[in-house]
Amino acid sequence: MSIPFSNTHYRIPQGFGNLLEGLTREILRQQPENIPSFAAAYFEDLLEKREKTNFDPAEWGSKVDDRFYNNHAFKEQEPAEKEKSQASEKVETPVTALDSPDENKEKEELAAVKIQALFRGHLAREEVKKMKQEELEEKTQEDN
Repeated sequence: MSIPFSNTHYRIPQGFGNLLEGLTREILRQQPENIPSFAAAYFEDLLEKREKTNFDPAEWGSKVDDRFYNNHAFKEQEPAEKEKSQASEKVETPVTALDSPDENKEKEELAAVKIQALFRGHLAREEVKKMKQEELEEKTQEDN
């Protein structure tokens, strides 16, 4: 006989919900026929990535959730604590957990492409200026 109502509340471990959300998202994207074997392969791949990059999405997700659900705690810091945290931020270089090494590499490549495009545009504009100056000089010589 089961009891329809219970006072027992189970606590989900931090990061577990994020892992399941990621798995669910990939299952919905790829629509595998054998979900248990797909899940095993997904978690093995996730473990390999975590070992190579030292980036744990479960830990990152739990930090994001903590920040989201406890945002009031971050807003209610005392002014002295804020000044201390700002001073420590100025000394240390901030590292965001949101950027994985792959994302950093993509951002760097995109930045390099933008810089190259801007430089090529600069060179092209300089060449056009030279051409216009030469045309003006030719016209002034013809007029004289």
